[in-house]
Amino acid sequence: MTITLGNRTEETVRIYFEKSQNPKIRAVLPQKAKTIEEALQDYEETLLPGAASFGRTVLADGVYVGDIWCYCIDPLDEPNAMLSFCIFDEGLWNQGVATEAAGLFLKEACAKYGLKTVGAFTYADNKASARVLEKNGFALMKEFEEEGRLSQYYEIGNGK
Repeated sequence: MTITLGNRTEETVRIYFEKSQNPKIRAVLPQKAKTIEEALQDYEETLLPGAASFGRTVLADGVYVGDIWCYCIDPLDEPNAMLSFCIFDEGLWNQGVATEAAGLFLKEACAKYGLKTVGAFTYADNKASARVLEKNGFALMKEFEEEGRLSQYYEIGNGK
């Protein structure tokens, strides 16, 4: 299977929003946008000069299967950005798609924005996401409870 990254469009934002309403995804991925209108507004903001977020689609053999993005991009802050990802095609879970996409995306985003450190949060019980991060060189920095759920913060960079 060949994993590549593609450009986000209004159409992919609509597809992603619909697919990410899956209860299995909602259980492991907090979502900022509560409506399709909010999702489209967030996307439009990524197109503006100086945007603090950047995303790509994830393609498996040319088929759109998920999204990956950085937010809170600020090369002068630590970490320089936060990473998030979602493979919405359940048939591709635990097959290395997110791991490979994350590697491709991190190379691109770090080069594009001059990122030296990137952080990521995941729920502690989301072992698949933790594996994706660890396979891409992220180190577990701390565990904490938030809204009654154990979460983890990972980071890459700063010599880690």
